[in-house]
Amino acid sequence: MATSLEEYPETRSPLLDDVVDGAVDYKGHQVHRSTSGGWRSASFIIGVEVAERFAYSGISSNLITFLTGPLGESTVTAAENVNIWSGTAQLLPLLGAFVADSFLGRYRTIIVASLLYILGLGLLTVSAVLPFSQLQILLFFFSLYLAAVGQGGHKPCVQAFGADQFDGQDPEECKAKSSFFNWWYFGICAGSLFTVSILVYIQDNLSWGLGFGIPCVVMVLALIIFVSGTRTYRYSVKGEEESPFVRIGKVFVAALRNRRTSPSAIVSEEESRGTLPDQSFEQFKFLNKALLAPDDLEKNRKVCTIAEVEEAKAVLRLFPIWATCSAYAIVYAQSTTFFTKQGATMDRTLVPGFDIPAASLQSFISLAILMIIPIYDRIFVPTARAFTREPSGITMLQRIGTGMFFCIISMVVAALVEMKRLQTAKDYDLVDLPSATIPMSIWWLVPQYFLYGLADVFTMVGLQEFFYDQVPNELRSMGLALYLSIFGVGHFLSSFLIFIIEEATSWGGHTSWFSDNLNLAHLDYFYWLLAALCAVGLLAYMYFAKSYIYNRASTISTQI
Repeated sequence: MATSLEEYPETRSPLLDDVVDGAVDYKGHQVHRSTSGGWRSASFIIGVEVAERFAYSGISSNLITFLTGPLGESTVTAAENVNIWSGTAQLLPLLGAFVADSFLGRYRTIIVASLLYILGLGLLTVSAVLPFSQLQILLFFFSLYLAAVGQGGHKPCVQAFGADQFDGQDPEECKAKSSFFNWWYFGICAGSLFTVSILVYIQDNLSWGLGFGIPCVVMVLALIIFVSGTRTYRYSVKGEEESPFVRIGKVFVAALRNRRTSPSAIVSEEESRGTLPDQSFEQFKFLNKALLAPDDLEKNRKVCTIAEVEEAKAVLRLFPIWATCSAYAIVYAQSTTFFTKQGATMDRTLVPGFDIPAASLQSFISLAILMIIPIYDRIFVPTARAFTREPSGITMLQRIGTGMFFCIISMVVAALVEMKRLQTAKDYDLVDLPSATIPMSIWWLVPQYFLYGLADVFTMVGLQEFFYDQVPNELRSMGLALYLSIFGVGHFLSSFLIFIIEEATSWGGHTSWFSDNLNLAHLDYFYWLLAALCAVGLLAYMYFAKSYIYNRASTISTQI
């Protein structure tokens, strides 16, 4: 008589346990854990991201210098243009993620986006070598935003595709996935560090054409590296069910349609059996109206399941966290704008005859991150895990909040250092000499950069993991795009804040906080304002994080 493997589990082939559910290889066949994905595939993808961040930082880190130099813009106009471009670049991943999750898939979206990215960088290089003219300005901004479109498709998909190489249902790979986000950010900072330490010098002292051309070549190499790993990757399989966008939208439509339904009528059989979590059922009660009581089924068909309502609630829970992190994002925008202009006024001599480019001070953010991430991953997490029993040491929300606290400290230190710089300018009668070098070492800026990097280790990495983990499986590219959009909105808010302060403080002939002569300006006031905004943001964040209900069963804690 025939028997099945299910009757005798001990006879099951080890190869069956090695199969990764929900993933296929590049030919569409089943994949085995031992021969695909994991750190081997993730290493290709991290390498690609190192190259991409090198290219992106090659534009962003010194963009304000190009705008105020070869293009002749004022400090305020240049800062606004940098913030608008950076904001656009970090909002476009929402479009890229939608295309990937709904149509092309992550792998194909990465290929298409990389080609657009390379084209944008190539045209940017051409624009940099043209003589100053209207044509140069038009070509420069067109290529700048074309590169932003390419980055918008590349950024969310590469990170999600990298995390897809780990099976969340396998205990060991689940831990590796959490570690992946740490080392992913480590790779990002390695690419950025090389940019601000070497490429910025090339742009300032040799040639802007060469300074933009090198990132273009690096992106070509990144595409080659990515394609070379094709045979080793795991590709997520889309189910036959409706698009997650459709499912979530259907819940909101059904809840709106049933808005007059009595709350007592919205009790399903599943809830009465205790299958609907009490905490979750009490949160966002208006969405429960998408569920109809059994006696209504004859009159109105049941359009939504409990799982679909819970999915919609899981997405909605993200937005208070998203919104309260916006103050942190405004602070994040300052390192490539006013921090750089601040450093340009100070004594940048490293050795006689060699001055450090002001934008190269951003390397201390990357250095801090490169130093702290291994300590965090190899020492802090195991130690904290022993006390908290959390697989990642502390919860994702605790990690984000810790970084926001360090962000406040960074702004306080930046304000104090700027007060010292302004006082030094007065002491040496240099207030009315904007081109003079303030006899104050640029190393005074290092602490604010270092604290900035420390904040990033906690908040940036925490946000990446949080928005990847807490969205439905099919929307993970969109989840990471939502994380990036925090900083896109932050750049726009920064630009808007600068505009308002500029108008308010320059009214009636007064000297603006952002005067082109920074010795007459008051960046210190601006930094104090940012510290206060970030403190308010942290308080609001703690309020919402305290009541946050984690979406996945794999996430042990349900609150911060």
